[in-house]
Amino acid sequence: MARRKTYLQNAALLTVCGLVLRVLGMGFRVVLSAYLGSEGMGLYQLILAVYMVFVSLATAGINVASARLAAQSLARGRGMAATLHDLCGTALLFGCMAMMLQVLLAEPAARFLLHDTRAILALQILAPSLPFMAAAGAVRGCFLAARRVHPNVIAQLIEQLVRMAIAIAALRALARWGAGYGCAAVVLGNTISEGVSCTLMFAAKTPEFARRRDEPLQPYTQKELYAIVLPVEGSRLLASGLQAIESSLIPYTLALYTGSRADAMAQYGSLKGMALPLLFFPFSVLSALSGLLMPEITRANTKGDSAATRRLVFTMLKVTGAFSLAAGAGFVLFGAPLAGFVYRDAGVGEYVRILGFVAPFMYLESMVDGVLKGLGEQLATFYYSLADSVLRIAAIRLLLPRYGMAAFLGIMIASNLFTFTLNLARMLHCIQKPPPVKGAV
Repeated sequence: MARRKTYLQNAALLTVCGLVLRVLGMGFRVVLSAYLGSEGMGLYQLILAVYMVFVSLATAGINVASARLAAQSLARGRGMAATLHDLCGTALLFGCMAMMLQVLLAEPAARFLLHDTRAILALQILAPSLPFMAAAGAVRGCFLAARRVHPNVIAQLIEQLVRMAIAIAALRALARWGAGYGCAAVVLGNTISEGVSCTLMFAAKTPEFARRRDEPLQPYTQKELYAIVLPVEGSRLLASGLQAIESSLIPYTLALYTGSRADAMAQYGSLKGMALPLLFFPFSVLSALSGLLMPEITRANTKGDSAATRRLVFTMLKVTGAFSLAAGAGFVLFGAPLAGFVYRDAGVGEYVRILGFVAPFMYLESMVDGVLKGLGEQLATFYYSLADSVLRIAAIRLLLPRYGMAAFLGIMIASNLFTFTLNLARMLHCIQKPPPVKGAV
């Protein structure tokens, strides 16, 4: 009963925090669109697509490993001091490596991948955020495994407020010099806020982080660590790399259809920079549940409690299904006027209305993906992501020059249905398998 009460309290806190962050984020997006315009938002999204490749290198494997290994240590009756120490060291290694690579590759990536040298300065400014992000991710996973969400909530709220304050102040000074400097102003807030968030996470204290007398110096083996890190790291790197290629292709192929690079960037910015954030605004309610579910599923799976694992999974499916259907219906009926009110752009509203039909599958796919990682099925999600990305890139290159944005919306819908079906089938198969032998790694 006490465990359930703690879980519900954490879920409520994360849900409220998620909603607050989404509201702040949406308000921030409205401000950005006013300063940058549709074309500037398109450039900003291209910068983020390249940045996410290096974020994946810095954080992807460590974020998943920290939640799973910390939950595993607690399930085995151990503390987390040694786990946290070792994970932070690994996180800093990956973060610093990603930072150096981003600094070195910023110019060639902007010039040859994005075909827009205005992105160089912003990519260079973003690079120092990566070690902070990696180290904070390692600590955050341990807090979630210990069922302590307060430090993460406080750090996220302060991080968002700092990001917004610095970005808006810098935009006022730099936006008039063009979209490149405007994007640089925005990402300056990102880099500084990541440093602040990391500092706050390390300053937080919890009893589970205190070293115990009987705690082993090596709480997990390198084999255990890299069995988690490498598949996740490889899949996220490949997925984000393919996503960067896809993102660079969209304005390029749209320009072939419209005959104007500026119009293509504006359409891309309206969809990726405005419509999709609005579409995923309600997802904060479910993302809180997802963040709490993975350690719980890992703990139940480690103990061989297949009944508890199935119960958690089916609870997730019921809650997510009901919520996502309601959200999708709301976007179909009211998405267009809502987007028109928020952005003063009818085109954005039309994108939201069309994608509202597939929003339930987008939400469910994201949740199922998190569950599969909690079950240790990183390789499966890697293969599905690879197949989906290759098909999307091929379809974009073939169809967008002929049919424009209508083709891309169709590709998005087909892609989400494809990955949702594969991930759901894999998850249902996994929870029907016999539980692991107790004591097995």
